Amino acid sequence: MPRTVAPFPKPTIMKGGMRETQAIVERIKRVNRGYQRLELAVDRSLSSLLPGQALLVRRISKDYEAENWHPYLRELWFPVDILASNMLVLEQPAREQFLPGQLLSILGPIGKPLRFRQKLRNLLLIAYETPPTPLLLMLPPLLAQGTSITLVAMGAARDYDCAHLPEEVEIIQANDDHSWQDMVMTVGWADQAFVLVGAGLELTRFAEVMRLIRARRQDVPANTIFGFFQRQLPCGVGACQACMLPIRGAAKLQCLDGPAFDLTQLRLA
Repeated sequence: MPRTVAPFPKPTIMKGGMRETQAIVERIKRVNRGYQRLELAVDRSLSSLLPGQALLVRRISKDYEAENWHPYLRELWFPVDILASNMLVLEQPAREQFLPGQLLSILGPIGKPLRFRQKLRNLLLIAYETPPTPLLLMLPPLLAQGTSITLVAMGAARDYDCAHLPEEVEIIQANDDHSWQDMVMTVGWADQAFVLVGAGLELTRFAEVMRLIRARRQDVPANTIFGFFQRQLPCGVGACQACMLPIRGAAKLQCLDGPAFDLTQLRLA
């Protein structure tokens, strides 16, 4: 059974409803050869996180005090599950060292929830050169409403072991040239798609995926294919504008307007 969590300090409310709270690592479970899951006891304000929303996290010591608070040098974490009103599950590389009872400082929520079509029947998820972790929180609620989900792993994403994911999700391992069997049907059948790429060359990689999709799907209307950004955020509140993205007719921020943007509107490399 989880330990009874000591009362957390009163949350500090920041811009856009974001709060600074503390979390405790309750359990650690290895889920595959490369990743572990952390069960975190968190402030109840985080139990309403929706797919797409993230946290800015840093480890702290037990003598952490308000005057030591710092918004920078935090990691962007996307929850993969919500167990209860005060329990979140996060997935981290197995090489990272965590211990039960470890304290974390959390800023969140970051970003806007993903927008799904009202009658979403078929969803395509593509992970390219990155593990699909940020996409996993959407799986349980969408499967519960009967959505058919296909996850395509391209490039380095193929190294991620998907055996612990819900068996209802169809997993496709793309070939070295990023193609796969029945690709035309998979792409054409999707009512909506979310593309996740490795940080660093996002616009170039999104452009590569869009070329693959357009070559196999004649019509790609707006609000159908979304790019999911996961680059690290210096502030998370729009102050530094380091996460500004080139959108047709505007400029938007990943931390405030993201993480998902219509790929037909992004100015891709």
